[in-house]
Amino acid sequence: MFSSNSLTARATTAAATLLGAIVLATPLFAASGDSMTSTKPSAASAKQEMAATSPEDRGIASVEARIRDLHSRLHITEAQKTQWDNLAQVMRENAQAMVDLKKQRAADAKSMTAVDVVKSYSEVIQAHEDGMKKFVPAFEDLYNSLSDSQKKIADSMFRGKARADARKVASKES
Repeated sequence: MFSSNSLTARATTAAATLLGAIVLATPLFAASGDSMTSTKPSAASAKQEMAATSPEDRGIASVEARIRDLHSRLHITEAQKTQWDNLAQVMRENAQAMVDLKKQRAADAKSMTAVDVVKSYSEVIQAHEDGMKKFVPAFEDLYNSLSDSQKKIADSMFRGKARADARKVASKES
């Protein structure tokens, strides 16, 4: 039988892993791939945008940089514009929802009880889930419109990110 501390540690690790998986699976992070490098112009513009002053500006700038990077890496064509525009809009809406939640949490931070903090985490998780429910069909529509070579690029990007995330979780568990 496991000791109470061991069970607590396992539960904490499981909760952290689940939360990490949810966070890393969001559209905000979906475009960042470890297996492919960004072009220098988009990396430079991302740094400029990340220098924005407010957290809201940084959150929106970050998703805009990811949208441009994904567009560039996938070589989106004019024929794919409708599907691409739909996906980019979902990404922007999801990012704005997270910015709004962060702003609300920051405004309430000094008066939040422990229960309020836990509830706010639940709201963040729910927002991620809602965002993914919007992101998946939009991404699937785009993916289905991609050429075979574009699909290989997308597969590589997302697989590379998934492998890197799995390595991080495994290293924390050891």
